[in-house]
Amino acid sequence: MTLTVAPVKKPRSRKIGMPYLLLLPGMLWLITFFLIPILTLVKTSVNMDLKNYDPTSAATGSFWGNFWEAFRTHEAPFARSFIYALAATLIALCIAYPLAYGIAFKAGRWKNVLLVLVVAPFFTSFILRTIAWKQILGQQGPVFHLLLNLHLVTYQSHITASAGAVIAGLSYNFLPFMTLPLYSSLERIDPRTLEASGDLYANAFTTFRKVTLPLSLPGVVAGTLLTFIPAAGDYVNAEILGNPSTTMIGNVINAQFLRTSNYTLAAALSFVFMVMIIGIVLFYISRAGTEELV
Repeated sequence: MTLTVAPVKKPRSRKIGMPYLLLLPGMLWLITFFLIPILTLVKTSVNMDLKNYDPTSAATGSFWGNFWEAFRTHEAPFARSFIYALAATLIALCIAYPLAYGIAFKAGRWKNVLLVLVVAPFFTSFILRTIAWKQILGQQGPVFHLLLNLHLVTYQSHITASAGAVIAGLSYNFLPFMTLPLYSSLERIDPRTLEASGDLYANAFTTFRKVTLPLSLPGVVAGTLLTFIPAAGDYVNAEILGNPSTTMIGNVINAQFLRTSNYTLAAALSFVFMVMIIGIVLFYISRAGTEELV
């Protein structure tokens, strides 16, 4: 009996250019809305024609001089931006972690309802929410009366128009950005892992410290980045809830662009702020580790 072996069809060779073709829309988007604006920002910040820029000329120092001068003359707003953002991030983390933990492990059939409530503030304008906090923290608001009853403030005190009010507004407005990544990270933890920890005679605190917290670190890293970065660049909260001594760098850039029309200084401040944010983020993720951050 003769066996006939059917010829094996060779798989079609992939077109070499296909992966690049798939990347083309994204690359065009990045070039148009990221690279070109960044180059325009640099060009405006140094107020020179980059095409004719001669790096060997005597004026080379002015290229970096604009950035240094912009930073040196606005050190305080830069410092306040990062301090307020860091404080708001830590407060949001302290509030969001128990909230996300409760939704992930204890909510049961109410899980979806609670998640909708977390994102519900996004259904309202960012500015309206911030103005609402001005009313909440005002002398007729519940927070002031609570502190008054606890003898922590007097009738002459003001909670609004202060650094505390700005940080409170930042913490509230960016709280969902912290909660959702934390929930996503906690929800993926296998409950059997926690049960196994209990079987090995670990108490609840040890289980949390040794198992739950390490497994949720990718959510902590993602949440802190998603909160810190927009909080540092925000200017609405400082504008509505703050005073002239709580000005953040976003307020300075906004004023230079829209009020004084000093585009060179505004662009230089924006570029310096962007570089500082990138440096902080790179340092943070190198220390925190992002191999599991998806």
